[in-house]
Amino acid sequence: MFFSTPAPDLHLFLLINQHWHCALLDTVMPLFSSMAVLMVLLVAAVGLAVLKGGRRQLLLFLVLLVGMGVSDFSTNLVKHQIHRVRPLNEVAGTRYVENGEWRTRPDTFVRTKENGTSYPSGHAANTMTLALLAVLLWPKLRLWPLLVPLVTGYSRLYLGKHYPTDVLAGWLWGVVVAGLVWLLWKELTRRFPALRPE
Repeated sequence: MFFSTPAPDLHLFLLINQHWHCALLDTVMPLFSSMAVLMVLLVAAVGLAVLKGGRRQLLLFLVLLVGMGVSDFSTNLVKHQIHRVRPLNEVAGTRYVENGEWRTRPDTFVRTKENGTSYPSGHAANTMTLALLAVLLWPKLRLWPLLVPLVTGYSRLYLGKHYPTDVLAGWLWGVVVAGLVWLLWKELTRRFPALRPE
């Protein structure tokens, strides 16, 4: 493991995962962590945007998908260099979902994995990239899309998949990727005005 979990990091994880839970959150948090649900919502958004704004909107969604792809690929590269073990494979008492059912690591649980893919959170990075690009590409949305990475990041802690620093690093990386993709897109539209949406 590249670094030990700082005490505040572990403390916040334990609060969210092992103490601040209820039946309602147990039901909805897996949905907020589901990339399948996110993709369904994204497809619905594409359809709505094309109906209202025409086919040129598809180009903007392509920029969005490219950004998410870059984010996902790059975070995976980092994960496999750092090898941080996920809390559900390290911390006794961690609550997590397996095969659609909530389970809890016993108090006697001892970590056996040497390597993991916890840092940074890909979900946090990908949703932050998506949200920031959505804000930049469709300014009328204001800042509402930023709720997506916030809720998704919280769900990753709730589900025992990540520590808070994993999520924070993912958010920061998502900001970087979104910024770079946005700058590249602006340069392309400057050089090729035909790319600009109507």
